[in-house]
Amino acid sequence: MAATKVRGKWLHRPARMLVFPVLDLELEFMARFCELTGKGPRKGSRIWRSGKPKKQGGIGTHVTGITKRRFLPNLQRVKAVVNGEVRYIRVAASAIKKGLVVKAPKRFWKKPEAKS
Repeated sequence: MAATKVRGKWLHRPARMLVFPVLDLELEFMARFCELTGKGPRKGSRIWRSGKPKKQGGIGTHVTGITKRRFLPNLQRVKAVVNGEVRYIRVAASAIKKGLVVKAPKRFWKKPEAKS
């Protein structure tokens, strides 16, 4: 499997291609990845400790186990304007807070009634 590069980060799984000609941006995206910033899952550890801390009168805590875990990005499904058309994209909450997403305007018109 070939690695692909998204915004300076290497991804080791095949991705679907999304092209933004207006923004001069070529992006590859996949599940659990932000379509704008490229944020994805990160590796980490869950650490178990036992014992009483020294501050509380014990002899100190000791690590009894470490297991691998994943930190997932806070992805939100947002209706946004992309290349002049309205579509849903999955972006990180931090990208929304930074103002990287142009949200779609509200629809106030009603559907025309069917003629009978």
